[in-house]
Amino acid sequence: MATNTLHLQAIALAAVLLICRLSPVTPAASAQQLTGCRDKCGNINVPYPFGIGARCARDEGFQLNCDDSASPPRLLTLQFEQHPQLVSLSLADGEARVLLKPESKCYPPPEERSSDVPTSSYTSINGSTTYRYSPEKNRLVALGCPNLGYIVDGSGNYVSGCMSACRRPSLGNDTVPRLPGRCTGERCCQSIIPPTLNFYVPRMFNFENGTAAVDNELRGGTTPCRYVFLVEHTWINTVYNDTKDFNRSDFEAVPVVLDWAIRNVYNCSAAKRNATDYACRSTNSECFDTIDGQGYRCNCCQGYEGNPYLDGGCTDINECLRPEKYGCYGDCTNMLGSHTCVCPPGTSGNWTDRNGCRPKDNFPLALKVVTGVSVGVFLSVFMCFWLYLGLQKRKLIRTKQKFFEHNGGVILRQQMHSGGGTHGFRIFSTEELKRATHNFASDRVLGRGGHGVVYKGVLEDKTVVAIKKSKMMEEAETKEFAREMFILSQINHRNVVKLLGCCLEVEVPMLVYEFVSNGTLYHYIHGKEPKADIPLDTRLRIAAESAEALSYMHSSASPPILHGDVKTANILLDDKFNAKVSDFGASKLAPTDEAEIATLVQGTCGYLDPEYLMTCQLTDKSDVYSFGVVMLELLTRKKALYLDGPEENRSLVSCFTTAMKVGRHQELLDSQVRNEMSAEMLEEITYLLMRCISMNGEERPTMKEVAERLEMLRRYQQHPWAEAEDNAEEIESLLGREQQNANYQLEQQNVLYLEEGRNYTFSM
Repeated sequence: MATNTLHLQAIALAAVLLICRLSPVTPAASAQQLTGCRDKCGNINVPYPFGIGARCARDEGFQLNCDDSASPPRLLTLQFEQHPQLVSLSLADGEARVLLKPESKCYPPPEERSSDVPTSSYTSINGSTTYRYSPEKNRLVALGCPNLGYIVDGSGNYVSGCMSACRRPSLGNDTVPRLPGRCTGERCCQSIIPPTLNFYVPRMFNFENGTAAVDNELRGGTTPCRYVFLVEHTWINTVYNDTKDFNRSDFEAVPVVLDWAIRNVYNCSAAKRNATDYACRSTNSECFDTIDGQGYRCNCCQGYEGNPYLDGGCTDINECLRPEKYGCYGDCTNMLGSHTCVCPPGTSGNWTDRNGCRPKDNFPLALKVVTGVSVGVFLSVFMCFWLYLGLQKRKLIRTKQKFFEHNGGVILRQQMHSGGGTHGFRIFSTEELKRATHNFASDRVLGRGGHGVVYKGVLEDKTVVAIKKSKMMEEAETKEFAREMFILSQINHRNVVKLLGCCLEVEVPMLVYEFVSNGTLYHYIHGKEPKADIPLDTRLRIAAESAEALSYMHSSASPPILHGDVKTANILLDDKFNAKVSDFGASKLAPTDEAEIATLVQGTCGYLDPEYLMTCQLTDKSDVYSFGVVMLELLTRKKALYLDGPEENRSLVSCFTTAMKVGRHQELLDSQVRNEMSAEMLEEITYLLMRCISMNGEERPTMKEVAERLEMLRRYQQHPWAEAEDNAEEIESLLGREQQNANYQLEQQNVLYLEEGRNYTFSM
């Protein structure tokens, strides 16, 4: 019998679907309400069978009222004595959501109680034939303690209930820890309700007059007010919390979900017998029985949407306009109540995926063979090219390793690990320096010199550096490069440009220095836009700082370091115009025996020590001579060599020594220097200069002596008594020696006339 029943139900369902497919379509009705009736109250849509007013609703059970005096307007139901507000309405789900006020009882404080009878704000609720309280979405809730909340039906029989209690406080502690979870019995409890419930009366039982046992077990504490009500189950988790006020008799309304249906007949079968009263008016609609008692509801057939309770209310859905919902990404054809979908011509695949339809394989066999052969040849060539690149890469790696070892990288690395700290010195890779200079771009060039090109670079840690890419290096220099780099890296002097690292993976090692922002002393003096006014004190300070740096390298470094190419282009100025000696491209460690004497003379014409030219032996006095030329440039603002002048005036040293012979050397000085320099200062400066540029190296002072002398002259220049004519004792104290009348006898053969601006190398 059960099997036959299932078969009959299946046949009936198929018949309904067939009727939905074959029924003609009534012209679409865009409205959801009867003609002339309001379809909205505030922001709530009111579809038929509901209606605002008697003539707009199907019957009294669906009649609503819109209170336009409220702001915003409120939609009220008329099936309850309280006329609660309706806040949402759904045709598809058969649900309505209303706001109902809970039953509450509030007790006055003990000292104000005149009796044990509490005040009550309870108002009874009438039942409804249209609505049922949803058993799935509502819960019975009791708040406050001690409280036994329950509901009874119209006959006074118990329907559902629960009990909430307060926990007793611990001894010596007024606060009681909360139990985990929400509304599980402490101050709040909940229970389910049975289906088909359309009427209830809330009740509360308190324990004010309970037994001693009840007092001890259940009356751990009390709340001023207690409540019992039905509420939507989501309210418990989203609204209620443990800090809820239990001292209010005007507790706000809570949401309750109602299931509605057409309930004037028992089911669909009975309803269809009376075509006049049958609620499913649209041709493309279907009827289904409710599960919460008698009644039925209507839905549009599959493939249709709209209001099934109106004539022509269910209209066809154009699935082709909604590919995301109905999953058709191919050629879509809309049909009444359905649609067809296929991949476009020339494609195949899964049309339910966005990119599921792909072109069909139309290649003939011959074309496939040709394509396969072509692909095979291409892969073979690609593999050969890939192997070639791999071999070239390995060759490049071996070449880099060869240069690294040849340039002493292994030795330098060992020295760095065993030297007790690298002082920030690093060995850079070629790739790091290429990235820092944008592959040595021309716009990164800071300057070009005899030894190579200097680039501005930015390392990965945003450090700005100067990278010197040298042109060449002799074999003898290469052997000593690692040792010299390690020693140079130990130099830490405020007036020496810091050597930060080197790159040894190239034929000629590259050096990485700290970046100094204000360019060279040469451009400061002789640039296209030279400084208009350079005070004498600034000139003496730059000279003193440069001399201090050279003195440090000669006297404090171990072993001593000879610069070998001192000139204004190798003295840099930072943002505060402090001097920093740079470019150790021609630097040498001081030779320890005759075997280490250079076989090549290196340097810049105009600054070269004449004795170095003759002996090919670089000494600390060679740097002193070159520094003397730098001092002459600072004081005269003339270049060391002038190729376009008369032969006797091409060399600055020659001009100065010749002028000294006839006592006109003061005329060579810059006009600003002449104005600021006293006669005593001129005599001291001239004496120091002539000693520095002496042809005989033994007659030259040491750099330490030069640095001390320049610092003494600076103090003398800055002294407030420096220009006084009657302060001989102070002048002698500041200058550190008795005034001397320098009458220098110079022979013409001791004066060298050298061409300007070239680096010469003379073979022995």
